[in-house]
Amino acid sequence: MKALSGALSSGELADLAGVSRDTLRHYERKGVLPRPVRGRNAYRQYPREALERVQLVRRALSVGFTLDELARVLKVRDAGDAPCEEVRKLAAQKLVDVQDQLRELTRLQDDLQETLRDWDTRLARRAKGKRANLLESLSVDPKPAKRSNNSIKRKRRSVIRLPLVSEAIHLRCRLHAR
Repeated sequence: MKALSGALSSGELADLAGVSRDTLRHYERKGVLPRPVRGRNAYRQYPREALERVQLVRRALSVGFTLDELARVLKVRDAGDAPCEEVRKLAAQKLVDVQDQLRELTRLQDDLQETLRDWDTRLARRAKGKRANLLESLSVDPKPAKRSNNSIKRKRRSVIRLPLVSEAIHLRCRLHAR
């Protein structure tokens, strides 16, 4: 492996950053990693600073930033400006999104606990060998699920990806319907 003071091939950069070469190419296409120069052999040659950029991108992704958001703020930063307020605003919105998701998950947890209590009762009362109609009980929903204005279903920028939460919220079983 070449010393970090020289140019890095895509394989070397990928290994050092813990990502794949495909990820590096994807980052280039999305605009979060500047396109590298090509050597005489047409291979990509990244400057040493590319490792820091990839690490920055990985860390920002881990706290919820999207590649599109990063591309936008890094473009401003690379042009010499300071997008600090925009970065702060994006991070604050991500915190609000996480708090909304935690509230939704708490409601889902409560609903699942209630459902399990109901199912335990149904199982205890059923005749041996008879169905308890557990799944059928899920279709009973006398009152619509409460949804905040910031529903997870509409959160495309969310930190936590929960594709089934909106469907699961509809599984709310209410004992009072029986």
